[in-house]
Amino acid sequence: MGRDVPKQYLELGGIPILARTLLAFQSHPLVDVIVLAVPAGDEDLCRSRILAPFELQKVEEIVAGGATRQASVYNGLRRLEKTDMVAIHDGVRPLVNQEVITATFKAAGASGAALACVRVRETIKKKMGTHVETIPRSDLWLAHTPQTFRTDLILKAHARAIEDGFIGTDDAALVERLGQPVTIVEDSADNIKITTPEDLALAEVLLQRRRGTYTNSR
Repeated sequence: MGRDVPKQYLELGGIPILARTLLAFQSHPLVDVIVLAVPAGDEDLCRSRILAPFELQKVEEIVAGGATRQASVYNGLRRLEKTDMVAIHDGVRPLVNQEVITATFKAAGASGAALACVRVRETIKKKMGTHVETIPRSDLWLAHTPQTFRTDLILKAHARAIEDGFIGTDDAALVERLGQPVTIVEDSADNIKITTPEDLALAEVLLQRRRGTYTNSR
């Protein structure tokens, strides 16, 4: 982001991005408990700047993240072993909507694993040396979060990945390695991951549109 402040603490519409993300799950009726994984050393900062001001009572524990995203997720999952299902979500996807959260829980309840995705709508090229190859896009999807699972299944998938020394780019990839089907839930294109200044600017526009305050001046 080119800022001194980590992106999850930057403000979106006057509220820290991470707080907005947590509020989306705090208000969801299917969510009972939230475990938040943060960079080691940020625990007290999150309590004072994120949890307390926004009364995020469902956040029952903050855990220190690991060296990788996968390790951070596993640290959180280990605190949720007694739950039936778990939704894993990126802290910098604050515009997730309630319907998509619900749909992933329902789909995972039926199949064991589900993830939010958006269809690939542009032409995909694969570079082959000095040539390019066009990849058919009809079956291609971009993986988002939430990714929702039976808790025992995702814990098994993470344990197997640790045993095999496998690092995946998302949690669904770990479940796929077990031969377990993963259900796709079509997501809203608004559920962007904020990683660049341009993403933050787009998120402001999307938030204003959601509030019905966006105007187009000529």
